[in-house]
Amino acid sequence: MDFLDVHTHQSGKKNGVTSIQSLSLTSDIFLAMPKTKPISIGLHPWYAKLNQLPLQMRYMEVLAKQDNVKLIGECGLDKLKGEPLHNQISILKEQMLLAEKIQKPIILHCVKAFSELMVLKEELQMKIPLIIHGFNKNQQLGRQMQNKGFLLSFGSDILKSGSGAAELVKNSTQFLLETDSAETSIEQIYQAAANLKKCSVDELKAIIFTNWKELNLL
Repeated sequence: MDFLDVHTHQSGKKNGVTSIQSLSLTSDIFLAMPKTKPISIGLHPWYAKLNQLPLQMRYMEVLAKQDNVKLIGECGLDKLKGEPLHNQISILKEQMLLAEKIQKPIILHCVKAFSELMVLKEELQMKIPLIIHGFNKNQQLGRQMQNKGFLLSFGSDILKSGSGAAELVKNSTQFLLETDSAETSIEQIYQAAANLKKCSVDELKAIIFTNWKELNLL
């Protein structure tokens, strides 16, 4: 069974690893978008512009239907970077509605806007899975997001002893793992998670595989 890296910005292939490469439609990279490699596509809140949204959504509506597009995103909200928050919300809404329409999960970037995400989920009555990538906040917020129906994905922060991410991994089975843009390998992240859960890496792979399968991504 492969390691699953649900969110990475690395383009290379690695034996024994299934990775979902994140591509942004706000760059030219989508012009050479892979046709077979598992990917996610979306409008990243750092770079998305409201005045470009109609054109970019037309591209996304076509490209997102490809079988190798497993997730919509990363998209989301960031109060520290990008367009004003109300513009970011408008951009995110369009992507959430598309994802619901084509029944593909969303992978979310969120900085200081978790309450806004929860409101959007309720407002749009989202039924598809919503994955918050690279969650590195405290355990209380993580539990709150899980209770609201969000799935959390963790990266290299679980290597920090006592971090919220580490505690959430230790006390939960509903999560995914990722490298994002970190130099830490997915194998190291799995080993750290297995140590936290006091299980083998193979047992952890089975947990992650089950969570992945439940997203209807296979």
